[in-house]
Amino acid sequence: MDSRERQQQQRYRVTQRATLVGAGVNLLLAVVKILFGVIGHSQSLLADGLHSLSDLLSDGLVLFAAYHAKEAPDDEHPYGHGRFETAGTLALGLFLFLVGAGVIWDAVERLFSPEALLVPSMTTLWVAAFSIVANEALYFYTQHLAKQIRSDLLRANAWHHRSDSISSVVVLVGIGGTLVGLPYLDAIAAVLVGLMILHIGWQLVWQSVHELVDSGLEEQRVEEIKQVITSVAGVKDVHMLRTRKMGGHASADVHVQVASWLSVSEGHRISEVVMQRLLESVEELVDVTVHIDPEDDESTAPCGHLPLRTEAEQRLQALWQDLPCFDRRMRLVLHYISGRIDVDLFFPLDCSKSVSISEELAERYQAQLQEAEQFGRVRLWFG
Repeated sequence: MDSRERQQQQRYRVTQRATLVGAGVNLLLAVVKILFGVIGHSQSLLADGLHSLSDLLSDGLVLFAAYHAKEAPDDEHPYGHGRFETAGTLALGLFLFLVGAGVIWDAVERLFSPEALLVPSMTTLWVAAFSIVANEALYFYTQHLAKQIRSDLLRANAWHHRSDSISSVVVLVGIGGTLVGLPYLDAIAAVLVGLMILHIGWQLVWQSVHELVDSGLEEQRVEEIKQVITSVAGVKDVHMLRTRKMGGHASADVHVQVASWLSVSEGHRISEVVMQRLLESVEELVDVTVHIDPEDDESTAPCGHLPLRTEAEQRLQALWQDLPCFDRRMRLVLHYISGRIDVDLFFPLDCSKSVSISEELAERYQAQLQEAEQFGRVRLWFG
């Protein structure tokens, strides 16, 4: 098992622990709030209990999503399974949206039916206070773990606990107001609880949709990535940098410009260092693709019309076949730069008896290229 797989396993274990703790607390709160909401005649506490009950289902959803998100990349999912986490967050948001709408609907119906309004008991007030304390504890616990493993799903669940806490505050105020002679406050509190649930659900849905359509990292994070790349020796410039989020992780692909006369192997080595530095320096990144360019091709492809080696060699053969030493060439290197093909020709040392002969030979080879617009300069090497 490599380090990335171990990291995914660790993320799952932490997510599982946080979710099981949350599920246990939510089970207790759901039973207590629904029971005392019915017995104590508090519509807002009952709505809050249903909210806690929905949390139990969402906890199961979190576990399901986290279980699949930890799996290693495979043939069908070459970028891993991080989207399961995003999909889980989306489903959680939709579920909360529906729960909030249901709570509001029921509370509004009671507001328009005064005979359905009841006065809650004092016990419901203490239950609401207990719910606030329990949910705040869950919020801080889950938020701590979310930062530890950089999980958007756990972070969403932490804010879900915070929303539960806030809704219980509203319930506390509603019950307290009803007890001092304002019978509508309990139902109004239920409406406010529903609106809070709707708001949280919408935020989660919006965040997940952005991620599912391949939203990139924040601008500040992108600038940090550029700085890491340009700090690598041999990198001249960076362009066409793209990032995309996948759950708590992200991937990136980038075009890196290097000196146009570098060898393929040196350019490749630079790309390896760029990739390594990014994976070490940027926590979210788990996959990096580096494309090496000899020039900036972001807006245009200046060499897109030029022929490949086989055709280029045939044209050069036709131009140079009658020139001295051409049939003794050892190697021919092509450089695709600025819309033309520059050529390096390598000959045995005995093809150059003096500097003047070498210069004359180079001039003759260059002169023949004047007839071919697709070719630029030629350099002769002897050794």
